[in-house]
Amino acid sequence: MNKTIRRASVFALLLVLALLGRATWVQAYEGKALADDKNNRRKVMAQYAQPLGNIIVAGSPVTGSKETEGGDLAYKRDYTDGELYAAVTGYSSQAYGATQLEGIYADVLDGTDDRLKNPLEALTGKQQDPGDVLTTIDPAVQEAGYQALGKKKGAAVAIDPKTGRILGMISTPSYDPSKIAGMTDGASWRELTTDEDKPLVNRALRQPLPPGSTFKLVVAAAALEEKLYGSVDTATDSPNPYTLPNTRTVLKNENASAPCENATIRTALQYSCNNVFAKMAVDLGQDKVKAMADKFGFDDAEQDVPVRAYPSVYPSGMDKAQTALTGIGQFDVTATPLQMAMVSAAIANDGLMASPHMVSRVVDSDGDTLDSFEDGDTRRIVSSGTAEQLRSAMVTVVEKGTGTNAAVSGAEVGGKTGTAQHGENNSKTPYAWFTSYAKDAETGKEVAVAVLIEDSGAARSEVSGNGLAAPVAQKMMKAALR
Repeated sequence: MNKTIRRASVFALLLVLALLGRATWVQAYEGKALADDKNNRRKVMAQYAQPLGNIIVAGSPVTGSKETEGGDLAYKRDYTDGELYAAVTGYSSQAYGATQLEGIYADVLDGTDDRLKNPLEALTGKQQDPGDVLTTIDPAVQEAGYQALGKKKGAAVAIDPKTGRILGMISTPSYDPSKIAGMTDGASWRELTTDEDKPLVNRALRQPLPPGSTFKLVVAAAALEEKLYGSVDTATDSPNPYTLPNTRTVLKNENASAPCENATIRTALQYSCNNVFAKMAVDLGQDKVKAMADKFGFDDAEQDVPVRAYPSVYPSGMDKAQTALTGIGQFDVTATPLQMAMVSAAIANDGLMASPHMVSRVVDSDGDTLDSFEDGDTRRIVSSGTAEQLRSAMVTVVEKGTGTNAAVSGAEVGGKTGTAQHGENNSKTPYAWFTSYAKDAETGKEVAVAVLIEDSGAARSEVSGNGLAAPVAQKMMKAALR
């Protein structure tokens, strides 16, 4: 063999070895990445090759799977009472991805989670059976809230104060996730994404808005904890009318004839006296009010239930006039219905806040637990004495104050109304709020509820927490105690 042939043979051998090395690298090291690539059609085909696992409410699935007609995706997601549970489930779409519980637990629900594999399936590569997600939702509470909200734009959250279990979560207007589950023509998706009412937004978790006078509970808690006043029945130093510090702006009360001058905390909550809580916030100082707000959960950027909620906010760096406005839940204070339900839940639970969660367990196809969320994981927010006094004052609000529409026969009910300004110079229809708790002494059942009515279509003069939001809370509390 001459030198030229020998060199050509060596070069050809090197090419073959390089090819084998590259093939080995692709198969051994890059294979998984290629298989998992979102653009790999085979991955999507495998995902929908079998029925998906389900999201469970009170032992029954609120999701399902439906065989497709034609195409290479054998099944698509289907929903039972999709509009009723959309704020809980989110959606799972072949075209548009997945959100909320559908998105968080997508690998369990489609059977690709590694924890679902047994040793034999791991060796053979057989697709494993999917798992299920078990929620804490009470269908009676969910239905009551959904029906009560009706066509109003708003949201509601119900929590068991002792366990932290979320019993109801509603956001309206809602949508049917089934309509966008398959490879649709896009008309339903365009309708949802261009709707000015934003039905895809979970208002219960992800649209913080000014909480108005419901925030007065936080200010009152700070005043009692800091010993600014001895009790809810101690007269406060509260001139009426009250002029915002270093301004000529006079803060008015909704009820001009209410006994708000130097009113006690009980009376100030009963009549929702702005002058009392604005001055109280200034006397406490923004740092102490913020510290109490943060203890209740404001400014928590990682509030997972397990869906991540947007943080509610108590601002910093304010002057005294701005601090006064935060005392009545205005200026730059924002809160979600989840957050305001947490405030009432902590007060109801003797000052202890149980971590809110709407999933109890995640299980495999045999029912064995993959993940669990313990009930009653609590932390101290306010003292037992402060919580007891606030409950007493909240009961006064419902019995003979601004929250009478929340009363539930045979139960202890406490609450706080709120009406928050909306738009520049309050030019738009105000937001109506109600946060509350209810206890049944005979059964031991408890519930805390917060309701936000963003827009009801009612005339501006008819917008109030008692008129619009309290009746929704009343129906949810009644269902929870039943």
